[in-house]
Amino acid sequence: MIFVFSFLFLCTVICNFRSSICQALVLEIGETVQILEKSDGKNNQISCGIFPVSYVHLKKSTVTNRGLCETVVPLEDPIITETTTTLQEWGVLWKQLYVKHKVDLFHKLRHVMNELIDLRRQLIQGHLAQDQTREIKRHITVRLDWGNEHLGLDLVPRKEFEMVESDQISVSELYKLHVSSRHCGQQSTNQGDIMRQRHGDGCRVPVSHHLFINLKSFTYNSISEDADVFFSLYDTREAKQISEKFMVKLNKNGGPKNPEKVDRLCALFTDLSSKDLKRDLYIVAHVIRTGRMLLNDSKKGPPHVQYRRPYGCAVLAMSDVFHTITDLKEEKDFVLKIYTCNNENEWYQIHENIIRKSNTKYSAPSTNYGLIISLQLLRGELEQIRRENQAVFNRALALTRKLGFPDVILPGDIRNDLYLTLERGEFERGGKSVQKNIEVTLYVLYADGDTLKDCISLGSGEPNTSEYRSFVLYHNNSPRWSEMVKLPIPIDRFRGSHLRFEFRHCSTKDKGEKKLFGFAFTPLMREDGTTLSDESHELYVYKCDENTTFSNQGLYLSLPCCKEDFNSCPNLPANLPFQRSPKETFCVSTILCSTKLTQNVDLLALLNWKAHPDRVLDTLGQLRQISGEEIVKFLRDVLDTLFCLLDDNTDKYGPLVFQSLVFIINLLRDSRFYHFRPVMDSYIQNHFAGALAYKELIRCLKWYMDRSAEVVRQDHIQEAMRALEYLFKFIVQSRILYSRATCGMEEEQFRTSIQELFQSIRFVLSLDSRSSENLVFTQAALLNSFPDIFDELLQMFTVQEVAEYVRGTLGSMPSTVDIGQSMDVVKLQSIARTVESRLFFFPESRSILLPVVLHHIHLHLRQQRELLICSGILGSIFSIIKTSSMESSVQDEVEMMVESLLDVLLQTLLSIMSKSHSVETSRGQRCPQCTAEITGEYVSCLLSLLQQMTEIHFHHLLNNFHSKEELKEFLLKIFCVFRNLMKLTIFPRDWSVMRLLTSHIIVMTTQFLSPALHKNFSEADFDFKVWNSFFSLTVLYINQPSLQLEALGPAKRKKVFDKYGDMRVVMAYELFSMWQKLGDNKPHFIPGMMGPFLGVTLVPQPEVRNIMIPIFHDMMDWEQRKNGNFKQVEAELMDKLDSMVSDGKGDDNHRELFSLFLLEKIEQETWRETGISFVTSVTRLVERLLDYRDCMKGDEMENKKTGGSVNLMNFYKSEVNKEDMYIRYIHKLCDLHLQAEDFTEAAFTLLLYWELLQWEDRPLRDFLHYPCQSEWQRKENLSRKILHYFNKGKCWEYGISLCRELAYQYETLYDYQSLSWIRKMEAAYYDNIIEQQRIEPEFFRMGFYGRKFPFFLRNKEFVCRGYDYERLEDFQQRMLGEFPQAIAMQHPNQPDDTILQSDAQYLQIYAVTPVSDISEVPQLERVPERIKSFYRINNVSRFHYDRPFHKGPKDRENEFRSLWIERTTLILSRPLPGISRWAEVERREVVEVSPLENAIYVVENKTQELRTLISQYQHRQHHGNINPLSMCLNGVIDAAVNGGIARYQEAFFDKDYISSHPEDTERITHLKDLMQEQVHILGVGLAVHEKLVHPEMRPLHKKLVDQFHMMRTGLQYQGVPSVDRFSPAGCPGVNSPRGILSSHSHMSPESVRLIHRHSPLNLQGSIRHSSSSLSSHTSSEAGNLLIMTDGLMGEHPEEALHMQVWLEIKMPTGMDKFPHCGINKVPTLYYVGQYDISVIYCRNTKQFFCPGSPSLPDKTKHNREVMILLPSHRERANNSMYYNMADNGQNNHMQRALFQQVSPCKPCADPHMNLPEKGHFLMHCDAFHHQNSDPPPALPVRSLRKSPLHPIPGSPTSPQSALGGSNSTLSGSASSGVSSLSESNFGGQYPDPGPIRNDALEPLPSHLWSPPDEYLASPYLHIHYGGPEIDSMDPVRPFHYPGQTGAQHHMGCPAYELGSGLLLRPGWVQRRQLGRSLPWWLPGLWIWLSLNYEGRNKEKGGGGGMETGQKRHLT
Repeated sequence: MIFVFSFLFLCTVICNFRSSICQALVLEIGETVQILEKSDGKNNQISCGIFPVSYVHLKKSTVTNRGLCETVVPLEDPIITETTTTLQEWGVLWKQLYVKHKVDLFHKLRHVMNELIDLRRQLIQGHLAQDQTREIKRHITVRLDWGNEHLGLDLVPRKEFEMVESDQISVSELYKLHVSSRHCGQQSTNQGDIMRQRHGDGCRVPVSHHLFINLKSFTYNSISEDADVFFSLYDTREAKQISEKFMVKLNKNGGPKNPEKVDRLCALFTDLSSKDLKRDLYIVAHVIRTGRMLLNDSKKGPPHVQYRRPYGCAVLAMSDVFHTITDLKEEKDFVLKIYTCNNENEWYQIHENIIRKSNTKYSAPSTNYGLIISLQLLRGELEQIRRENQAVFNRALALTRKLGFPDVILPGDIRNDLYLTLERGEFERGGKSVQKNIEVTLYVLYADGDTLKDCISLGSGEPNTSEYRSFVLYHNNSPRWSEMVKLPIPIDRFRGSHLRFEFRHCSTKDKGEKKLFGFAFTPLMREDGTTLSDESHELYVYKCDENTTFSNQGLYLSLPCCKEDFNSCPNLPANLPFQRSPKETFCVSTILCSTKLTQNVDLLALLNWKAHPDRVLDTLGQLRQISGEEIVKFLRDVLDTLFCLLDDNTDKYGPLVFQSLVFIINLLRDSRFYHFRPVMDSYIQNHFAGALAYKELIRCLKWYMDRSAEVVRQDHIQEAMRALEYLFKFIVQSRILYSRATCGMEEEQFRTSIQELFQSIRFVLSLDSRSSENLVFTQAALLNSFPDIFDELLQMFTVQEVAEYVRGTLGSMPSTVDIGQSMDVVKLQSIARTVESRLFFFPESRSILLPVVLHHIHLHLRQQRELLICSGILGSIFSIIKTSSMESSVQDEVEMMVESLLDVLLQTLLSIMSKSHSVETSRGQRCPQCTAEITGEYVSCLLSLLQQMTEIHFHHLLNNFHSKEELKEFLLKIFCVFRNLMKLTIFPRDWSVMRLLTSHIIVMTTQFLSPALHKNFSEADFDFKVWNSFFSLTVLYINQPSLQLEALGPAKRKKVFDKYGDMRVVMAYELFSMWQKLGDNKPHFIPGMMGPFLGVTLVPQPEVRNIMIPIFHDMMDWEQRKNGNFKQVEAELMDKLDSMVSDGKGDDNHRELFSLFLLEKIEQETWRETGISFVTSVTRLVERLLDYRDCMKGDEMENKKTGGSVNLMNFYKSEVNKEDMYIRYIHKLCDLHLQAEDFTEAAFTLLLYWELLQWEDRPLRDFLHYPCQSEWQRKENLSRKILHYFNKGKCWEYGISLCRELAYQYETLYDYQSLSWIRKMEAAYYDNIIEQQRIEPEFFRMGFYGRKFPFFLRNKEFVCRGYDYERLEDFQQRMLGEFPQAIAMQHPNQPDDTILQSDAQYLQIYAVTPVSDISEVPQLERVPERIKSFYRINNVSRFHYDRPFHKGPKDRENEFRSLWIERTTLILSRPLPGISRWAEVERREVVEVSPLENAIYVVENKTQELRTLISQYQHRQHHGNINPLSMCLNGVIDAAVNGGIARYQEAFFDKDYISSHPEDTERITHLKDLMQEQVHILGVGLAVHEKLVHPEMRPLHKKLVDQFHMMRTGLQYQGVPSVDRFSPAGCPGVNSPRGILSSHSHMSPESVRLIHRHSPLNLQGSIRHSSSSLSSHTSSEAGNLLIMTDGLMGEHPEEALHMQVWLEIKMPTGMDKFPHCGINKVPTLYYVGQYDISVIYCRNTKQFFCPGSPSLPDKTKHNREVMILLPSHRERANNSMYYNMADNGQNNHMQRALFQQVSPCKPCADPHMNLPEKGHFLMHCDAFHHQNSDPPPALPVRSLRKSPLHPIPGSPTSPQSALGGSNSTLSGSASSGVSSLSESNFGGQYPDPGPIRNDALEPLPSHLWSPPDEYLASPYLHIHYGGPEIDSMDPVRPFHYPGQTGAQHHMGCPAYELGSGLLLRPGWVQRRQLGRSLPWWLPGLWIWLSLNYEGRNKEKGGGGGMETGQKRHLT
């Protein structure tokens, strides 16, 4: 059965639900479901529902806006609903806090959310009282507002803890709610305070404080007796106790004596005022034990007799408590140390002694035991404290009251407490030898002699008793107790009761008797009815004995109790029943705190005036002297007495009664007695009976007012004015009583008297008070009290009559000009209270009062005075009108306010806003009238007024202007205010409700005003200023952040849209409509409004864009009509687009709409072509701007930002020619480069701006960061900056041409100082080129495919210059990091259209090789390699990469026959480096490489790889790890994968192939030569391998040797020349005619030059390796081991690859002197070119020594140089030869020596390096056999002297430059700056060039670049040593050629250990082990030490170094 609920239900899901049933509804916990029907399962048609009922919780709801968009609202407390929705919203944001690492707020918010859940649960349960519910709502709202504020959510305006609807209240009230919502927790208390403050400044009620104390334990365990602890508050300044005592009874164990009080020993000291807390207060605890007389003497007294004996005292300063307890309601523990009294006579002041720290009078305990208490400070009224802390009050809390009345006396607070203090006594010994132990017993007895039960309280916390026994002071006849007890005697028993004190001596004998020896007494009330006065009373002591009975109290009551009593009874009988002891006295003091009893005689005389009528006048005069506490206690009786006197004799008593009544009324204004005002009101309404009193009261009041102009002292008049409210209450009530009694008689007389009284009031207010200060106070008192009489007058008069009285009174006040500042404030405050009064709520009175109120406000606003008070008045008026909006009279009132206030409100707001802006700008002092508070107040007032205005009001307003100028001024004002509202931060960001309401009012007002604008200021009366103001307003309005609904969450967006719609669309329609109405005046706004309108179109709202974009067609059309083009429109549009899109506006949708709409409109125009071009340009600009904006986001990578900047910059230059924007983006791009430390690119970027400038003196304006300067100055400054960047980027070649340009300019201007500077810089650049090292980058090709890439990347390919040391893998990871969504393509093939058009990102990356054009310059053949290497990798625009493929059918027998290579060359749009690390590929060229050419290429690469690796191991760069060498050798010798070179033999050396390919004969021969060379290098590798191989790896080495022989045999079989002379088994012996030597010739360290393997000369056969992984056949990396000579250059540089070095060995003279060196063979001299080298091979150490020195021609002795190719930077070992980091990340000394070298022409310039640190490195040179019969060509060498070569262009930027690039990683010198070795003179084969010059580098004759023919014919490579002479070195004898005697050879030659990097001259050097056991035995050798040697020498104490005093040939 299905039924429909009679009311709608909502349900909340309480458990997740999933079901396999198809129609089942999936439920998630927390969701809300609307229930329409319910099934019970009995219906046959529906067997089951969509979810079970048990999974949801039902709650009733209601529906609003029924229909499609209906809203279901649950019927529950709104704050519960708000809490639920807020928690759901917070839940999402809370998780985001964790993600954003805002841990602190995350935990705080979680705590607040848990609290809200708990508070919500309590509200839902509904079991709370009304006050509790209100308090929980307050807590909820406080937490909701706190969370919203910290999460950046909107502030919720509340009223009584509930959200308010903005359309239900006025804007002014909404603003105030926003201000107060953050403090909603204090709203309830503040509202009451505000209401009370209306009655005067003195009526503010002080807040009471309460101290909670809890005794936790008493740990002083040495008493072993019961004890009483008394806590009290003590004021040490006044030396008195200010509170009752809190008493705790403890047993001998320290626990509570009453077991029920465990954990309940707590008290609350109440009614402490703020003044009390400022006192010097202490908590004092007295401990009184109950037991034996003496604690440690069991003989003193029997154990059954108990005495109260003083024990100890503890104090705690409240200042310490306040310092510790910082938060309200915080509970803290304190320990009170107990001190004992040294002398019991001082007991009464022990607490003072402890406070004063009089250590001699008390004893400190030996332990830290004492009282442990906890304290808590509470604030507020006691009832509120009780509600908030119910748990505390449920613990049997003892309320401990303050002595005397609190600051606030409540009418219902009934007290009748008498506090009695036993002060002291003086007693006689009574014949005893020792003094007495006196105990005092107190009884309270009634008149009949009965003891009053339970009327004595020793302290709160314990029940009252009927008797009190004091503590006993041991042996003391003058005891001082100072012990207080409270006597809560019932009021009806007070009269007739008396106190009796009995004195007993407590014996310490065995019986322990207490003997009575005297007594004293005192009655509680005197005969005149007054109680005991609050003072000390000295009582008589009467003698008695133990047998005395007091059954007849009348016997002693007739006796005098004290001296005063004795004086009043002079005639006493002689036989008294009790004899007074004249020497004994007893003193007590009393304090009465009673609301029913009085101690004042004058008050009793007034109340009993009839007993003494003759003293009435005196009694009335003394009334002012009576304490206010006494008067309010008897308020009703006093008032009755006064009015009885008035009725008795009006003329006699009238003035005094009036004065007394005024005094009492003003007494109730005091905050202490404010709560008695209801008592006064109740008296007037219910008990007042003075029917005739009104006449006298009116007469006296009028008399006072009339005398105000005459009397100088006006205190009594002012008091009467302050009492005006209650005087009128008495007057009105008296008249009502009289009228009731007489049936309305004398009505006219009463009205007349009231009118006369108001005339007197007006008279007082109209007086000029500027000359009389007293009159000012009188008028102020009258104005303050005046609004309080309205309600009383309304009881007697109609609303209109009272309103007339009030209007006349307010109208009598003078204007602001005629009164002072203070009266101005009082007058406005009176008006404000008038507006807030009940009278103003009546429409009848409001129409009367409103004009006068508006008049006064208008005057103040005109003069800008008291603006804050005026805004409050206006806010109250608007709130009243809003609540009364349904009344017909409201329209007239609004009309009245519009006429009076609208204009002045606008003027005031403009003034305030301008002041506020100026204060914010100047950061001056805070001006009260310029703050955001007052601005917000007046904005809310203006908006309230506009909100109330209807179309009729606007119509009347606009028609009432007398002229168009007035209308124009008004429109400008209101438009300006509206604009300021949107520009200035009037309302905080989170005031969303207020902002939206403001926007709604503005758009409505604009719609009403726009017709007047069109009507009055169009066509002939057109006014640009007004129209421009309107358009500016609409643009600002639409762009408001608060209206951008797209930025809001879905729920909030829907809520705003449902309430207001999209207000941007409304305003856009209004803007478009007004634009269309402009007509012919549109050109006035072209192009001025282009930017603002463009900003509107960029708003992401489709409808707004559809409305606004057609305006641009209109602008273009009008501009075309006016100027024949729309260049202005285009320029303005592009300028604004740039700034706006950069600010985050605009998107692709805008771009498409803009293009679509305008192209559609332009199609019909005559200027269609130019229009389409314009739209296309704008569209392309937006594309690039959007790309640029996306790239410049904070998390984007630098490359992406750079690409976007370049793209946009090029657009501005090439397509739209906007130079200023072009320059702006040049500098933006430069800044990006500088951030990325791409200094070279930054320099090239600035060159673009440099090229735009001319060397002219034309002045330039300031632009960007450039000041005003001439064009010449700007270009010069720019040049210097560019030079700086080129220098930092190490591109000195590019800077040289700029240096020349600057030098030319300086030379033209004769600026020799600058010329000198620039020439020095140019020279320094040349030095840097020669000396400094530069890292070679790699290049990578990138393809960006897919529509998801930005426009400037989409479906394009680029080449990128990588960073230093960046490999392909690193680059790929970096690019994928920049494009995380991209898919990496794993193949190099060009993508198809599917990929190009896909909505994805595909990234294709591989390495490419630069193709330099340097070989096309023939004069560069003789340029040194380091210079060439730079141009090979710079200024390169062509790159290539290879892809292997099989052409035709694949040869299955040998695939190498069909393996072709596709070589693709990429031509870039601009060379690299340039303005970016990227350059776009402009076109590509593809060629195919045949299999044979590919084989040549592969063999060459593998040979180079072997050569590099072997060289590394020869230099000991792998530290013993020979695995790479083993693997490489094994891979070549025993190729298991591709078959090695044997496969090439099979493929290309086959006779069939040779016969079928006769054209490849030359290539086949070349391939054979390459194979021969490879085998040759393999032999060297095996020799190195044998020396380094580990013994365990010997089998592998043997296998390699065997395989090598097989491989060599196979090559011989294939016709490759014999390789028998290769000896792979180790180093060859001297018998070998052509041994493979691994030694080094005599060379200077200065001659060493390092060239990276990537920098081979651009010769055939020296093919650069590509790092692409496309083919394994291109993966080898080869480097030639080259030794450069000094000009022995062949004409065919392509043959340089085959250069070999062979050394001939000869036994030097005197070698027999060193038999211990282990020489096993006699060296033989081998000629090497034109030089000879003597080499000694040491068998034991396996070292070669070259004791000879080459003989060089004198002309070339300065041109020695050896150039050696370094291994790959990827394969460098961590040794002294290559740059590595030390463990700490710093460069070691060796690295510094390598990278801080200087020119060979000068020493190292590093000031931080000592001499040994400037040592250099020597690399050994592997010599290879040359197999060809033709002599190998010599390689070019870089001369260190000036040469006759053709000039080399210094920079690619030079017009004649045709240099290519290079890929050198280390193109700088690695060995410059070292000491040169001794040089020998040339022999006779060369002509003598003349004297040798050591001071300069002479030009080298051109014939020396070509060697003699006999040397060209030599099969050996000519080795050349170079370096400058050093004067300090000894001259070396010439080295002779063969034929000379061996004795002529110089023995001072270097010795070199393989791989050690040491060149030694062992003269004066002791023998020691260094490195790998190098014997230093050769005397006279030059020593070249690495820095490592110097370091070890220092560490070992310098032993084994050079002898002391000898010259150290170290550099």
